[in-house]
Amino acid sequence: MTLQRLVLWRHGETDYNAAGRMQGHLDSALTEIGWNQARFAVPALARFEPDLVIASDLRRATDTATVFTEAMGVPLRIDKRLRETHLGEWQGLTGAQVDAEWPGERDRWRVDATWAPPGGESRIDVSERATEVVSDLRTGAEELRTVLLAAHGGLITALTARLLSLPIETWPQLGGIGNCHWVELGLRDGTWRLHAYNAGMHG
Repeated sequence: MTLQRLVLWRHGETDYNAAGRMQGHLDSALTEIGWNQARFAVPALARFEPDLVIASDLRRATDTATVFTEAMGVPLRIDKRLRETHLGEWQGLTGAQVDAEWPGERDRWRVDATWAPPGGESRIDVSERATEVVSDLRTGAEELRTVLLAAHGGLITALTARLLSLPIETWPQLGGIGNCHWVELGLRDGTWRLHAYNAGMHG
């Protein structure tokens, strides 16, 4: 059975999320709320019956993925290409600190998918490395019908836009992904279709 569905799952809340700091490639840790969010999502994600889970090597994503794989007995693979956007000099800073040092640049970053923070990556850059993971799944010899990618909000929105072949100027119109929420994409006639966006459990 060839690949038919992708579920892109964002990690649970981290200490940086709670403090309002920008993470990027910094290896922040899940809070207790984040661990509970992951546990709470397991029954909903189980209905997709993924054959494989691939997680970013940043521990907030790997730990979130492990909650699911240990509960469901699904294989876990780690791939650093699923890391969050590298935010360069902004990593570790709060939004207010970024705005003070780089006035107006965070607003520019939000509306231009081709623009990157100083020393960091653009959404285009992130989508290219994430798309490699999906291409490998489609061309590989493994029998995988559904794959769950445990990753990060910025990467998930960029990858979704790329797989749906959205015009680059429209990418910023995609909203953010909540902690432990997900995107579901289905493959039909060689084209990816959006089935759910920012779906999740609330409780």
